[in-house]
Amino acid sequence: MSSKKKRGMHTICGEIYHSAYVVVFVTSLTMAILNWESSAYLFFIGIFSYSFAFIGYVAGKKKWKNWTVSHISGMLGSYIAICTAILVVNVSNITIFNEWNPLIFWFLPSIIGSPLILLVGKKYKKSNSI
Repeated sequence: MSSKKKRGMHTICGEIYHSAYVVVFVTSLTMAILNWESSAYLFFIGIFSYSFAFIGYVAGKKKWKNWTVSHISGMLGSYIAICTAILVVNVSNITIFNEWNPLIFWFLPSIIGSPLILLVGKKYKKSNSI
């Protein structure tokens, strides 16, 4: 995210990020289908979260009008989704958080990340280029 926004490191890291997200997406769908009774939610969360990564990825490739806002929103939205998934799955292993309401960990990444999407999106909407 912090690399220069031109062909090179940003593009390579973006391809790696998208490829890793495809693996997570396929894994979530597979786990959901194999264990539908206990993991059906993974199917819907996988589709929802990958849609952000896909929109961000395609926006970077096709470059339609205001593509930077779509690219940034998609990539940061997918990052929020993956952080939420990691946090929700692993928070039960951290004893100091066991007493907290689990819903906090479902919403915390969105509470932190959504304002960042708005700020960065606003910045690039004005300049309309990276």
